[in-house]
Amino acid sequence: MNTIKLHALTLAMLTALSVPALSQSTTLTMAVPDEASIPNGPMGEAIKRGKILLTDTHKQLPRNVGNGLNCTSCHLNGGTTAHASPWVGLAGAFPEYRSRGGKVISLQERINDCFQRSMNGKPLAFDSSEMNAIMAYMKWLSTGVPTGTSVPGRGFEKIDASLVPDREHGKAVYAAQCASCHGADGQGTKNPQGGYIFPPVWGKDSFNVGAGMARMFTAAAFVKHNMPLGQGGTLSAQEAVDVAAYFTQQPRPDYAPRVYDWPKGDRPKDAR
Repeated sequence: MNTIKLHALTLAMLTALSVPALSQSTTLTMAVPDEASIPNGPMGEAIKRGKILLTDTHKQLPRNVGNGLNCTSCHLNGGTTAHASPWVGLAGAFPEYRSRGGKVISLQERINDCFQRSMNGKPLAFDSSEMNAIMAYMKWLSTGVPTGTSVPGRGFEKIDASLVPDREHGKAVYAAQCASCHGADGQGTKNPQGGYIFPPVWGKDSFNVGAGMARMFTAAAFVKHNMPLGQGGTLSAQEAVDVAAYFTQQPRPDYAPRVYDWPKGDRPKDAR
């Protein structure tokens, strides 16, 4: 072997050894402010109340929640988990164009969209103390994030939408990986003190057909990165799509205004 080839081989080996192999699912940590930074006084109280409203939504806002969910049923760990639709950075991301509505909306409108769809309930008044508390918490979570910045890990991790779902396989995946928490019948695990320890994924106490989580590929992206809880990334993309195809098509509350969604004609193929 000549000197040039030997040098090239040595360089390639050193490079391979110095660069760690990338796993199929990388872990992304979000920059979340320390709770010790919550100020004293009215603003601090609003921030703390906002967190309670979002983590104990069903109990705290019974007039606005029409199912058994809390906001943090999907926005995990108080809205601080990457690829679980976190609230970090949202304060400076709105107003924003949303294709589902075909218009630019405010953060308050986006919050109410979730109350009407994911929570199968009623919107909050824009000037209510509850809305302002929720906004205060989201603003605090966004501390240090420049206005207009899209934080890495926002929304859900992308998934291959060309995958063909197999609902029967999804049923088997659900039984093996999901039923122990969400129930064989998808009705969740109830808390003896009220509400749910693990939320229902179909039925009257789950999100309605207008929710983003009722879309197969949206649900699959959430499942792939976050489920089973504490074991995110263990399911393959195909398994996530299959199980999402199974549970998103189960009976759940209707949402009549969905007929007005995607008025610009760009309706996704997995929209209910």
